[in-house]
Amino acid sequence: MRVLVVEDEQLLADAVATGLRREAMAVDVVYDGQAALDRVAVNDYDVVVLDRDLPLVHGDDVLRKIVEEGQPTRVLMLTAAGDISDRVEGLELGADDYLPKPFAFSELVARVRALGRRATTPLPPVLEREGISLDPGRREVLRDGKPIALAPKEFAVLEVLMRSNGAVVSAEQLLEKAWDEHTDPFTNVVRVTVMTLRRKLGEPAVIITVPGSGYRI
Repeated sequence: MRVLVVEDEQLLADAVATGLRREAMAVDVVYDGQAALDRVAVNDYDVVVLDRDLPLVHGDDVLRKIVEEGQPTRVLMLTAAGDISDRVEGLELGADDYLPKPFAFSELVARVRALGRRATTPLPPVLEREGISLDPGRREVLRDGKPIALAPKEFAVLEVLMRSNGAVVSAEQLLEKAWDEHTDPFTNVVRVTVMTLRRKLGEPAVIITVPGSGYRI
């Protein structure tokens, strides 16, 4: 899942990003509304975690722009204002969900995951294919009932492949969904991660390389 965190309190923004990365999400971070507009113009995000009171461009205006352009991105608004009227106003502007500060991080993760499922073709919470069961909420992977321990990026790559439902996923698409914007696009990190993932999943191999196209399960 690709997430953009937009929050002008840098310590909070960085803490949220770090926590979401531990949940196997690819996370970019910006600290003002103009930077947010620049990012959503060039990257496809599943979810934008958007603070409402932002410098340069207000969070409401960022949300309006996302809605006007008809982007499939889902928006979770954050605000220090807990009044019901503020929440209603944010939702009426087009936000998909609303979370007042302070918030429990576990709730933030659950809401981001729920919005991420809505940003794509609806799928069951637990993904199953070729004897593999992947539970994004619990960060659990089973193969033929046996647990498999995966690093966050390995989990993220497997989730993208599982969600493609048998379609081929290019290395560029994996890089887009499982890594953040600071990753070198010419790196071999995708190939290395897929190789390690194959080894951990065991035999018979379920990740198929499609020459010149990418990977599929």
